[in-house]
Amino acid sequence: MKTIICEKSQLPEKAADYIAKILQQKQNAVLAMACGETMKPIWKRLADRCEKGELSFAGVRVLCVTEFADAAEEKSCRHALRTGLLEHVDVRPENCFFPDPNAPEEYDRLIERLGGIDLAVLGIGEDCHIGYNEPGTLFDTATHIQKLTDRTRRQLLKRGFTEQDMPQYAVTMGVRTLTDAGEILVIASGGDKAGAVYQMLYAKTTPYIPAAYLQIPLEVAVMTDTEAAREL
Repeated sequence: MKTIICEKSQLPEKAADYIAKILQQKQNAVLAMACGETMKPIWKRLADRCEKGELSFAGVRVLCVTEFADAAEEKSCRHALRTGLLEHVDVRPENCFFPDPNAPEEYDRLIERLGGIDLAVLGIGEDCHIGYNEPGTLFDTATHIQKLTDRTRRQLLKRGFTEQDMPQYAVTMGVRTLTDAGEILVIASGGDKAGAVYQMLYAKTTPYIPAAYLQIPLEVAVMTDTEAAREL
């Protein structure tokens, strides 16, 4: 597991560099993308590169890592990814994929047909969840429906949810689905993620610390700002 620490202002650009390099090396790459707040400035920089002709998504297959099972369209992961990235790059509509809460098992079959994930870009929750694989998730899990913890739901307040429309469940790529990716990039920003980053890197691999499972794959990069790295 490789750790890259940079200033907060530099993090989106460096993350975009990392993603762009892989997409340039494999023009039909399968890219799995998380949809947290940390991703938005990174999407903006990727879109800017496409606008300048420095990067193309024309052959890239993009898969959303998660989706809420019971949220309005305008607050869905699908909406966030589309409006934040997909509508601003030259990706083909038929190459954009989203998990179906009514048929989660189909997502892993799709990934297999696509040849596997080349790069999974993930955030990390304060409780060490990846995707929405909450504490207690076993390693050998495929895409599944996950009940969100109270702590995760409180974090969703930052995404514009209220207590009244807060989702209870999400569909998420499983731990096994994510760790089978050819490469994984984890992005963490802010002091509230410092404890989770430390546990991801140094805790024992246990279902109660899902991010620690990322110690198992060979090609994992953790990119953090100095605040998120303060416990390292």
